[in-house]
Parts: sequence; C-alpha cells; structure tokens
Amino acid sequence: MAHLMPPFRSRPAHHLFCSSSVLLLKPEMQSEFLSLLFQQQLEEEEDETTHRNLAILGVLAAGIADSQSEHARRRNPSRRYLTRPQLMPDPRAESPWVRLWQGQEDRAFITTMGFDVATFRFILEGRNRFADIWDNTPIPREDVSSASAPRPHTRSLDAAGALGLVLHYLGSAIHEVQLQQIFAVVPSVLTRYLKFSLHILLTTLRRMNEARIKIPSNAAEYEELSALITARHPLLEGAFGSIDGLSLAVQVSEDPELENATYNGWKTDHRITNVLMFSPKGTIIDCVLNAPGSWHDAHTAKPIFERLRSDVPSGFYVVSDTAFPRGPAAIQGKIQAPMKGGERIPADPVQQEQAMARNRQLLSYRQTAEWGMRIMQGSFGRLRVPLPISNSDARQELLEICCRLTNVRAICVGINQIRSVYLPTWKASEDDRLWDELGNMLFGEIRRVDRVARFHVVPVA
Repeated sequence: MAHLMPPFRSRPAHHLFCSSSVLLLKPEMQSEFLSLLFQQQLEEEEDETTHRNLAILGVLAAGIADSQSEHARRRNPSRRYLTRPQLMPDPRAESPWVRLWQGQEDRAFITTMGFDVATFRFILEGRNRFADIWDNTPIPREDVSSASAPRPHTRSLDAAGALGLVLHYLGSAIHEVQLQQIFAVVPSVLTRYLKFSLHILLTTLRRMNEARIKIPSNAAEYEELSALITARHPLLEGAFGSIDGLSLAVQVSEDPELENATYNGWKTDHRITNVLMFSPKGTIIDCVLNAPGSWHDAHTAKPIFERLRSDVPSGFYVVSDTAFPRGPAAIQGKIQAPMKGGERIPADPVQQEQAMARNRQLLSYRQTAEWGMRIMQGSFGRLRVPLPISNSDARQELLEICCRLTNVRAICVGINQIRSVYLPTWKASEDDRLWDELGNMLFGEIRRVDRVARFHVVPVA
C-alpha cells in the first residue's frame, strides 16, 4: 500500500551552507550561531503560516461576498429595475408613450390617463400651464445649483411626456418598473421626474378655475345647486350637496406615536381620514385631507363645520349618511341625514307618509357621496395603494392633486356619475314619470348595498 508522504519542503541554499559550516566555527561561537539560525527559521515558518491563513481567509471572504451578491440579486426587490440597455434607447423618439402621444386618440388617453386629448392639452398648454412651468424651471438636484438655467431639450422627457408620466402614475397602481417600460427611463430619472412633475401639476391646477375647490360664495350659487337636486328630489328644497368621509390605507410608521395616530380601530388597519363634500355637478366643493386615521369624522370635519356655520345661508344644507356626525348645535339643520331605526315619526298618517317620502329622497340623494368616493378611488388607482407615511407634505399634495383633477375631469371630460344623473342634457325632453320610475327602480339596489341600511327607517307595507 502506498503511503502519502508529507510534501518535501526545500530549504534555501544559505541554510544548507550555514548548517555545514557551523562545524568550522569556534566552540564558544557555535551555540550563539545555532541560536540565531533557529530563531530565523521559526520566523520564516511563522510568516509562511500567516500567508497561508490569509490566503484561506481571502478565499472564504470572496465566497461569502459572491453568495451575498447572488442572494441580493434574487431576494432584494430594490434590485429589480431596468437599466438603459434593457430599455428603448431614446425616450423622446420611441417608446409606448410616444406611440400613444402621436396617435392623439381620445379613447386611448381616457383609458390610460382618464382625460381626453383636449383636456390633456388644456392642462399642458398655455401661459402658466404645465409645459410653461416645465420648460422654464430647473429640475432640483443636489449636484446642480438651483439658480442654474433650465435645459429642457436635454431632458429624457418633454413636457407632454412628463405630464403623461404623472397622470399614468396617479391613474393606476402599477409598479415603477412598468412606468420605466412605458416611458423608457431609468429608475433615477423616473423618481426625479415624478417628484418634479407632481409639484408642477399642483401649481398648474391651483391656477385653473376648473380645478377650484370652493364652497359657494353667494345665495344665487346655493339656489342653483339646490334647483338641480330638487328637479330629481322635490322634497329636498335647500339641499346643495352631499358629504362623507373617505378612509385611505397608509404605510405603517416605525415611530410609535405616528403609528398609534394612524391606526383605525374600526377598520383594524392604518389609515388616514378625509372628508369630502360633493355638489350635484359632480365637483368637490369642500374638503379636509390627510387627517390621522384615529380621528373621528367629527374631529376631522371641524373646518367644514365652521364654514357651514359662517358661510352657508340659512335654509341650505348638505346631506350625509346616518353615521356621519351632524356637528355642534351652532350648525343644527345644516347637515341632514335619513332617519335612524327607533327614531320617532309623526303619528298622523298623512304626516307620516310625508316624513317617509322625504326620508326616501334623502336616502336616494345621500348615495351621491358614495358615488363621489368611488369616483376618487376608481379614477386614481394610486389611492388604492398604501400611501407613504414618511412625508406628510407629499401625501397632502398628492391628495389635493387628485381632488382638483376630479373637478377638471367632471367639468371638461364629463365622465362623472353624479354629473350624468343630475345634469342630463336631455332631461327636459323626457317624460317626468320615467324619471320617477327610474328612481324607484334604483332605490332597492341602493338600499341593498348601503353599508348603514340597517339604521334606516322603512315603512311597513
């Protein structure tokens, strides 16, 4: 059987020379010389061991680094993005967005962004509109002075592409990697352009009358809105709008105080609370946005209660559901809702019938607030994704943009369920009986899907 021999380790020539020559030395010098030779040999062996151990550690470190890199590539979601070689080479010349923009088709624009071509251009073009601000404002960057001159021709997207990017972002819940593919931009450019474009869009909308969020300022405007409602619901004289709360999901904060403030026990989730008031024209005329989810609607709606007290003339009111607070005694009668179960009704049969008839109309019109909430979440898919918790100002801006765009879409595009019901262009030529029967047919469905229907009073047949 063959035996494995330890590897032969040759010694340097001077070792052999010194070992053979030690006998030539004087006896008194032999011990000193051998001591020095032995010490030198130990040092060389230690150096060799150290080098071998360092080499082994280097191999192990390289293996660990490769393993960690492979694990990050497979597991880390932040690594899942596209780089320039995987995207179309020129975002201005060829991309899915460029093809959509060149087509100029209303159907494609409404499907992807919620606005037709004319309304898109209305927001984009003109003095102090989106394109004007985009072309004349430098994009904020840490490595570039804020006083530097803008260079719009060197940017990956022009003004139309930037507006299309932000409307795609707001109108859907798609991942950013899909926006990369649509607009052919890398992640850093996408993040920077989104932040910049959202700010420009909000500035543009604040200057547009069509995007205005404002409660009526005089009695004539209240009477106009009330007339639209009483045309469908004659017993609701004085009603000029509907109001309700909108709860939206938000990310969980690591700050215990903020985490506790956003937790909503009713929904057992972290939320933010908003209160919106809708007119029969389908527009938002008042709102409170971005309140902590732990706040009750009565606390959130305090600014609206104050405006109802100070600005709304006597005799006018908004309609809410039974769960929404009616406010303090100072605004008694300015928020009205259907009757709750157990509420007293007149004993006289005639008065009872009148009360029940008005209650049915209150319930029917109250549904417009539900339509408005569905319009907000249906039109802006970004609101269905948990909103960022780290930046309250950015969240406030995003919510305000969505509210103002809702008004622009209702007025300019006309795609709005409330507006289509209460502002029909062909109602004057139709038989009034048809409208009454239509209301009766819808009433059963409204009651069936109403989340607070159990609190409503229903007359017994």
